[in-house]
Amino acid sequence: MNLGIQAALALFPIALGGALLIGFRIAAKHAMPAAYIAAVAVGFIAWQMTPSRVAAASIEGLFISFDLLFIIFGAILLLHTLERSGGVAAIKRSFHGVSDDRRVQIVIVAWLFGSFIEGAAGFGTPAAVAAPLLVALGFPAATSVMLGMMIQSMAVTFGAVGTPILVGVQNGLGGEAFMADLTAAGLTMNGFLRLVTAKVVILHAIAGFLIPTWMVIMTTRFFGANKSWTEGLSILPFTIFGGLAFAIPYILFGTFLGPEFPSLLGAPVGLIIVVWVARQGWLLPDDTWDFPERRTWDQSWISGLEEELADVPEGRGISTAMAWTPYALLGVILVITRLETIPGTEILVPVRGWLQSVAITWPDILGSGITASTTPLYLPGFVLLVVVAITAVLHRMEISELTEAMKSSTKVLVGAGIVLLFTVPMVRVYINSDVNGAGIASMPLAMAEWVAQNVGQVWPFFAGVTGALGAFIAGSNTVSNLTFAAFQYGVAERLAMSTVMIVSLQAVGAAAGNMIAIHNVVAASATVGLLGKEGDTLRKTILPTIYYLLVLGVLGLLAIHVLGVTDPLMGSG
Repeated sequence: MNLGIQAALALFPIALGGALLIGFRIAAKHAMPAAYIAAVAVGFIAWQMTPSRVAAASIEGLFISFDLLFIIFGAILLLHTLERSGGVAAIKRSFHGVSDDRRVQIVIVAWLFGSFIEGAAGFGTPAAVAAPLLVALGFPAATSVMLGMMIQSMAVTFGAVGTPILVGVQNGLGGEAFMADLTAAGLTMNGFLRLVTAKVVILHAIAGFLIPTWMVIMTTRFFGANKSWTEGLSILPFTIFGGLAFAIPYILFGTFLGPEFPSLLGAPVGLIIVVWVARQGWLLPDDTWDFPERRTWDQSWISGLEEELADVPEGRGISTAMAWTPYALLGVILVITRLETIPGTEILVPVRGWLQSVAITWPDILGSGITASTTPLYLPGFVLLVVVAITAVLHRMEISELTEAMKSSTKVLVGAGIVLLFTVPMVRVYINSDVNGAGIASMPLAMAEWVAQNVGQVWPFFAGVTGALGAFIAGSNTVSNLTFAAFQYGVAERLAMSTVMIVSLQAVGAAAGNMIAIHNVVAASATVGLLGKEGDTLRKTILPTIYYLLVLGVLGLLAIHVLGVTDPLMGSG
């Protein structure tokens, strides 16, 4: 079977899912089971995977589905808890002191607060947290999901305290040949990762500082009364400032501190600066933009959560500071649980180890060599539950109120569960197709190898696209890097290009691909009760994804063929 046929067959299940979701507007609960069946069929027939390997990959997917559902449940429960305590009403009031302009709220809540949550937790958490919060502030559910997906761009490569680099790139490249290259170049693994980080922050900052502008103009275009792209441009100075307020510290933290810190510290620095500027009224236009009257909203925009949160009770007169405390606690606890040492020191932070020590593992599933594992106490879902418990005490809630919040949150999981129970196992079948009776590379690698063979010296343009493809399939920058980092390194060597730059393009492209990752949009939709409209969201978020990949591709070509970027590993292999 030649490589072109392999690539076409590997693409088929993804193309089927995309066509059903986007082209035929079929809900994910129907589209993704079809895509899963197609992936299994291709795995059996073309890749000659054994039934035990397909079953084991699917079981591994179910473990990951549990992790995602746990995060979704925690995020929804926190919102419903705040709704019943009066916290939501207080949060809505708090923005009157900053700005009633929805465009300003997008920059502050979606872009900066969401990017901080990404830096602390990653793995889809920012959309799960920010999307319902935006609905609570008066945004339509569909807008909130779109914005929640767009958060997952610039911050993602350094999400979860740098996991996509520290786990994805490092473990994706780890091997005897690569380590020999490092030794020959006089580099350590940490030194290589720092080189990658220094390039990634520049690439991301150039493409990503305009994402808040994209967020605003897409909101005014798709959800404004006048359906205007340009209506969002009157606030352009503020959105550009909001982008740079994150991008500049992001570059500095990545260059001088390493991959743990660009998103984790860059976003809150930007948040403090932008909130202060907004309070002064600087860089803001004379007009104030809002959504049209709620009664005129298109039915495709809403989920019912809007009405539920429209007139939430004042509760116990919760103060603004007390209402925001749960989200501040969420950020602080997530950071504490993700750090191994106190930054700048070698002092150990034991919390991470304690939480990770509680694991549920199924080793060597069905004799396949695949191991599935979950660490429930380390998941952001557990942190969200802890924050809910603290919130109930701080806001003096009754047990009956907390019980009602849990019941309403549980209902949301049913629809999301159906989709994720097929989507994530499909992903794992793809990735685990590397062991097969046909003696060929895995499905993702087959697609990437075909592209590499057919594009030659313009590969820097497509390196990011390959990363995005991996994230689209897996819903994870980390998994994309694990899958493709070694492939990208090998292509760079064969084409005599900078290995650091090509791996960096992979990492940035994988972040952009998160904006169209199917199970991420399902998870985000579930938190606001908008299941069944995933295709509508993907048709929108494909626009900033294409923008990001085009900019990234041009930057890659300029770096390799105009600036002649090199690195210590070139010629060492």
